[in-house]
Amino acid sequence: MADAAASQQQALNPSRRAALPGGMLAADQLFTRSVQMTGLIVLLLLGAIIVMLAMGAWPALQAEGLPFFWLPQWDSVNERFGAGIMIYGTIVTSIIALVVAVPLSIGVAYFLTEIVPNAFRKPLGMTVQLLAAVPSIIYGMWGFFILAPWLAEHFILDVADLFVNVPLLNKVFDYGSGTSIFTAGLVLAVMILPLITAMFVEILNATPVVLKEAVYGLGATRYEVIRDVAVPYGRRAMIGAVMLGLGRALGETMAVTFVIGNATRLSPNIFSQGATIASTIANEFNEAGMGTLKLSALLGLGLTLFIISFIVLLLSRWFVKPRMGG
Repeated sequence: MADAAASQQQALNPSRRAALPGGMLAADQLFTRSVQMTGLIVLLLLGAIIVMLAMGAWPALQAEGLPFFWLPQWDSVNERFGAGIMIYGTIVTSIIALVVAVPLSIGVAYFLTEIVPNAFRKPLGMTVQLLAAVPSIIYGMWGFFILAPWLAEHFILDVADLFVNVPLLNKVFDYGSGTSIFTAGLVLAVMILPLITAMFVEILNATPVVLKEAVYGLGATRYEVIRDVAVPYGRRAMIGAVMLGLGRALGETMAVTFVIGNATRLSPNIFSQGATIASTIANEFNEAGMGTLKLSALLGLGLTLFIISFIVLLLSRWFVKPRMGG
């Protein structure tokens, strides 16, 4: 009987298609081809970027081999180039930014969705979102003229004194300057805060009210509701928001260039000056002549940043992927 119905449907389809105006069929085909071409163009552009970076970086990779990606040396005089220092600076500043921004984003998002009166939610939410529209160079100037001097005078020396006699930690929190890896991480935290907060607000608003009311009815506190209901319910989406903020932090250029010190040396001290991949490219690209090994090394840094971003994308997709029993 099911076969008969399917046969009847197949028999009706040609007549139905024949009844449709030819223009509609042509428009549908045109839309399908346009969407396919759009996706193909994106893939071609991505492939072209990878090929350009790989070809440009080949002389540096040929000179240093695979150790280029972890060699902690950047010596323009002797033409010894490695990405180790910049990878270290990029990862450390991004981790500092996440450690500072994620808890603040959760707190601000919960405040906007559960605590603040309804009349003030929209204005305060718009104020937070406006921070995302501030140009990165403004954040860099704020970090250089205000944040860095304040940290040097009121924070870095006190923290270094606190850990001066603690093994290992006295190497991480040693004496340094206002323009440092730590300052760059704080500036990045302020930059990614509105992005993560906006997504957290949408995620918390998506939590069913009946679940929260049920837990409140059992006598739970606000903290217990967000810990046991809101966060577990939107865990995968929150991880995706954090990874999106991490992607923004990894590639930030101008703000980091202002406050990190741009010193191509490797140190475990987060209060010391350093460099990231993006800041090094911005600082030294104009000094690299066409066809030089330095230009090739800078393109190699770009390829390295592309690989790191791709790894972050894969990790984010793995974390948000639904799992059996999750």
